Amino acid sequence: MSATTHASEAKTRPTKIEAGGIEAIPDDHRHGSPWQLLATWSAPNLEFATVFVGFIGVAFFGLGFWQAVLAIVVGNALAAAAQGVLSTWGPREGLAQLVLSRTAFGLRGNILPAGLNTVMAGLGWFAVNSVSGAFALTTLTGLPVWLSLVVIVVLEVLLAFVGHDLVQVFERYASIVLGVIFLLATIAIFANPEVGAGISGGDFSFAGFLLTAAAAFGYSAGWTPYAADYTRYLPRAVSLPATGWAAALGIFVSCTVLMSAGAASALIVAPADASPTDAFVHGMPGWIGALTLAAIAVGAIAANALNVYSGAMSFLAAGVRIPFSLRRAIIALGFGVLGFLIALVSILADVTTIYENFLLVIAYWIAPWLGIVLVDRYLRRGTSIAALVSDTAKYRNPAGPISFVVAVVVSILLFSNQTLFLGVVVQATGGAASPLGDLTPAAGFLIAGVLYFVLFRAFAPKVGGPLTDDEVVAHVDAAEDAE
Repeated sequence: MSATTHASEAKTRPTKIEAGGIEAIPDDHRHGSPWQLLATWSAPNLEFATVFVGFIGVAFFGLGFWQAVLAIVVGNALAAAAQGVLSTWGPREGLAQLVLSRTAFGLRGNILPAGLNTVMAGLGWFAVNSVSGAFALTTLTGLPVWLSLVVIVVLEVLLAFVGHDLVQVFERYASIVLGVIFLLATIAIFANPEVGAGISGGDFSFAGFLLTAAAAFGYSAGWTPYAADYTRYLPRAVSLPATGWAAALGIFVSCTVLMSAGAASALIVAPADASPTDAFVHGMPGWIGALTLAAIAVGAIAANALNVYSGAMSFLAAGVRIPFSLRRAIIALGFGVLGFLIALVSILADVTTIYENFLLVIAYWIAPWLGIVLVDRYLRRGTSIAALVSDTAKYRNPAGPISFVVAVVVSILLFSNQTLFLGVVVQATGGAASPLGDLTPAAGFLIAGVLYFVLFRAFAPKVGGPLTDDEVVAHVDAAEDAE
C-alpha cells in the first residue's frame, strides 16, 4: 500500500480503533497540520477545572482581580512555552512524550516519571474533571449525580479507547462549540454588577500571587507530559515553529481567558449550598447558564479524552508488556473503570480542598521533570536518540533519576506550602501565611536542571551519533514483536 493511501486512510477513518501501543509512527502513517494543535490544546481547557484556578486565586488566596490575572498570565506563559517546545519533539522520531523521556532517565529510570504521569493523568485528572462534568450535568438535567458521572465517564473512555484520530476530530469541533459558549459565559460574568463593583478592589499579597501563579502553572503544565503524544503523527517535515506556536497559543489563550473569568466569578455572591458549578453559573441569564452547564460537561469529556489516552501511553512507556494488538485501548478502558471509582469517592468528599491541593502538588513533580528533559535535549542537540530509547538498548542514565528525586525532595522539604505539610523555609517565614507562598515548582525546576547538567557530565551517559533526516526508531514498545 502506498504512503499516500496510508495517510488518506488515517485521515478519513477516525472511528477505526487505533491499534498498537507506543511504537514509533512510520512516515507513511503521518498526517495532519501543526495548526490543528490550536484546537487540540484549546478544547480540553474549556472546562470548569480551568475556571476554578482563577476562582481560588481570589476566593482562597486573597488576591484582587487584576493581581490574580497577572499571576495567571505568568503561570500560563511559562507552561505554554514549555508545551510549545516539547510539542516540536514529536515529529522527528514519531514517539510519545514519556518515551522521549527515556534519554534523560534511562529505560528503567523512566518508570518513575512515566508511573507518576500514569497516576496523575489516567486517574487523578480524570477523576477531577469527571466530577465537575457530573455536577454540571446533574444541575442541567436533574439526574442523580452518580448517573451523570456514569454518562460522562462512558463518553470520555469511548473517545480514548478508539484513539488518536477520533480524539483529534472531537477536540477540533468541541473547541468551536465550547469557545462560543464560554465566550458568552465570560461576557455574562463581566456584565454582572457585582463584578463591576469589585473588579478594581482587593489587596496585593505576594504569597497569594505566588500561590495563584503556581496553581495556574500546575494546571497548564499538567499537559506537558502529553505534548508529543499529539504531534508524533505529524509529518517529519512539518514546520517546527508553527507546531510550537500552535500548541503554546492553544494552551495560553484558553487557560488565561477562562481563569480570568473564574477570578471574576469569585466576586459574585452565590448561595452557600451551591456546588462549584452552580456557583459559577449563578447570576447568568437562564439560557446562558444552561448552555454553560452543558459546555462544562462537554469540556470535561474533551479534557479526559486526552487524560485517559495519554495515561495509557505513559503506562506503556514505563515498560509494561501487554502482548495484544489493542493494548493501548485496553489500558484506556481499565483506567476509565478505576477513574470512575475515584471520582465517585471524590463526589462525597470536600472537592474544593482536594482540587486546590491537587493543582499545587502536580507541579511538584512536573517542574523537576521539565528541568531535566529540557536540559537533556539541549545537551543532545544534533544527535540521534534512536539507539537509546528502544527496549533492546538497555540504556541507563542515572543522572536523570538522581536529579529528579533530589530536586523533588529538597524543594518540598524547603518550600512546600500545603495543608498537610509546610517546608522548613515556609515555617521559618510565617508558616501557611508566609510571604513566599509556594516556591516548590520553581525551586524544583532549577535544582533538577542544574543538577542534571552537572551529573550528565559526571556520568557521561551514551550519546547517539549524528542525526539524520530519515532516522527510523524501532523496538520501542515492549510488546511490539509479540503480536
